[in-house]
Parts: sequence; structure tokens; C-alpha cells
Amino acid sequence: MGRSAAFFDLDKTVIATSSALAFGKPFYRDGLITKRDVVKTAFAQFMFKRSGADEQSMARTRDYVAQLCKGWKVEQVKQIVNETLHELIDPFVYAEAAALIEEHQAAGRDIVLVSASGEEMVQPIGAQLGVTDVIATRMKAADGRYTGEIEFYAAGTAKVEAVRKLAAERGYELADCYAYSDSVSDIPLLAAVGHPSAVNPDKGLRREAVERSWQILEFRHPIPLGRRLRSRPAVPVAAAALGLGVGVAIGIAWYGRRRRARAATT
Repeated sequence: MGRSAAFFDLDKTVIATSSALAFGKPFYRDGLITKRDVVKTAFAQFMFKRSGADEQSMARTRDYVAQLCKGWKVEQVKQIVNETLHELIDPFVYAEAAALIEEHQAAGRDIVLVSASGEEMVQPIGAQLGVTDVIATRMKAADGRYTGEIEFYAAGTAKVEAVRKLAAERGYELADCYAYSDSVSDIPLLAAVGHPSAVNPDKGLRREAVERSWQILEFRHPIPLGRRLRSRPAVPVAAAALGLGVGVAIGIAWYGRRRRARAATT
């Protein structure tokens, strides 16, 4: 058997939040963005998740982020991320994702985080999880400041191209590799490997996963690092990794109970 890897999207797959939006408060505090920027960035993130693989929406998000960061000092951004990482990201790491990463590592697979967020954010988050390999958006910089141009935007088909390039360099057999994502925009990534899983999937990805009989996972327990080190995950990965039929059955049962509860209160 050749070498293999597990590729993990970051937001809503490994962490229960948006890595880019999580740092909005310290960026605002240090004068990098305004309140209006915070609102616009949140809206752009929402629209990106909602519209998924639409190339135009991804291009608009890419260009907006590039212009927003123009002139920022690279070292200042890295410092803010490192100083606030424990507070803003660590509490939101899914216990199920952390356990799954450990299982893949124990099986001898490489772990790669693949995210549209900037590598200045993704690399430190990966380090918290014991992951050194990342594929992330890279901003161009000159004289220690971002130029407002993007060298590589890790979204949509660009993710797949980067994954295929890494696989060729390291000798991964993609048919033996795993991939995890929550977003319809990552369908090309999931389709590129032999073992795709939709994690907390959005509507578009859930529909595609059902049609293609991909595994659907539900991660629901973000637990801080300190608690993860002291105890096992709140929900074993084997239990979280619902088979498609079981996952759908549980979802239908939950929905039925919710409807009955609503009817009882009206």
C-alpha cells in the first residue's frame, strides 16, 4: 500500500466557527478593520457559504479580502493570531474531529488542513492539532506589508489542484486518501479521493452526499484543548461517523419530535 493522507477542511469541519471571522474582534481592536468591515466580512462569509461553488461569488470574496488586507503589516497579523489563538479558536475545536485526526495519524496517514483562510491563521491552528501540513490562501507581500493581491486562493477547484500536486510530490494514492468538508464548494475535493465524508454538511453538500452515497458525519462537541487532554472525546468517532441510512433516520426522528413539540406549544 502506498502512502495516503486525510485532507480536512477547517471551518465547520474541524472547528465550530469561521477562522477568518473569529479574529475580527482583535483585528478591529488593533485598528486593522472598522465596524463596517466586520459587518461586510461576516456577510461575505455568509454569502460564500450559502452560494457554495459559484465561481463569481468566490471571486468576489477573494477580491474583497485582498483589498481589505492591503497595507497590513504581515508580522502584526501573525502576532495578533498567535496572541489570541488560544482564546478564539481552541475552545471551538470539535472533539470528534480531533479524535478522527488522531486515528488517521495512528494509522500512518498524513494530515493536511485545506482552507480558504489565510495560511497565517491556518498554520498556527494546525500546530495546535499537531498538524504541520496546510494548503491555505497565500497573500502577496512586499516590504513586510500585504500588497492587496492574492498569490493563491485555496477555494473550489484550486483546492483540488493543490491536493493533486501534493499527492504527486509525496506519492499519495488519492483512491486511498480521505477528505472531510462541510461545504458544497468542496465537492471537487471530496470527489477526488476514495473516501469522502460530508461533515455537518450544508444543504447543497448534503444533497450531493446522499446522491453519491458519501458518508455523512455530524460533529457536535467543541471541547477546549485542556479538557481533550484530560479525557476522551465526548462522543466517540465511531458513534459520530453515522452511516448514511442511520444518519438520515436520526435526522427524521429529531425533526418529527421538534415538529410535535412546536405543535404542542401553539
